[in-house]
Amino acid sequence: MKKVWVRAIPWNKAVITTAIESGADALVVDQEDTDKVKQLGLIQTISANGDLRLGEDVVEWEIKSKKDEEEIVRLAKDKMVIVKTRDWTIIPLENLIAQTEGLIAEVSSSQEAETALGILEKGVDGVLINSQDPAEVKRAIALVKRTRPTLPLKVARILQISPCGLGDRVCIDTCTMMSEGQGMLVGNSSRALFLVHSETVVNPYVEPRPFRVNAGPVHAYVFLADGKTKYLSELKAGDSVLIVNYQGKTEEAIVGRTKIERRPLLLIQAELEGEVLTTILQNAETIRLTRPDGHPGSVVDLRAGDEVLVYTEEAGRHFGMKIKETIIEK
Repeated sequence: MKKVWVRAIPWNKAVITTAIESGADALVVDQEDTDKVKQLGLIQTISANGDLRLGEDVVEWEIKSKKDEEEIVRLAKDKMVIVKTRDWTIIPLENLIAQTEGLIAEVSSSQEAETALGILEKGVDGVLINSQDPAEVKRAIALVKRTRPTLPLKVARILQISPCGLGDRVCIDTCTMMSEGQGMLVGNSSRALFLVHSETVVNPYVEPRPFRVNAGPVHAYVFLADGKTKYLSELKAGDSVLIVNYQGKTEEAIVGRTKIERRPLLLIQAELEGEVLTTILQNAETIRLTRPDGHPGSVVDLRAGDEVLVYTEEAGRHFGMKIKETIIEK
């Protein structure tokens, strides 16, 4: 998830209030202003005595020469680095992005923020907005919050769907209204997550609940907004999950609540590139997987050979974080 910080030095109440109300992740402030920020709203502060310590957790470095690039790469091994460029040249940032992570580019406008986030298609890990104009700060934050990665979804073919008994399943109710073609990535294994469709479809038996995804049983993984995974049983109000559409476009959604109830379940087996992928979902007509064209397919109507969307990666998660290790999941 891209970070968006705002510099409020010197003190600028309008900029600080705009940053908090627009959803900025942190404010860079003078040491004597740290407590004053907390009186205006709940937000992380970056200063000599802030939530993140400037000079310890976060360092600032200006690129003037090749030696500065090398020093930033060294610092980024265990710190977040705010990178400054005198004339806002892109090549030094390209070199840094190719070598390391943890880079925050200082920008003065939404246009510069857009450029920094798109360098080498990967972009910096975040931006620090340095502007005394509240309107520009608001535009830049909105752009960063809207810019999220596109995931490469693949098409798998259904092999078999079969009842597998009762289990505890989780509904995820979010603070976001989803539309057709959108859902969440859920699966039995971190290496293969199915795009489970949101409850946007009208049917004779129940009203649509477009804020909800009936995601699966308590053991299943769900993809979070920060790129990690979590067991469905661990989700709680305030967590950030990733909403994904059939084209792989993503956005963040806040969990409002989860509901765990005992329900009949189905084992879904699908094939992709010679490999069998599985997930488990509730046995009900309102539960749907997402087809390649974005249309939802009810689990009670899907048949062998039908195509559904999945997201795959190398297996291996430790407390939700991707790791490289030898692991077998069945």
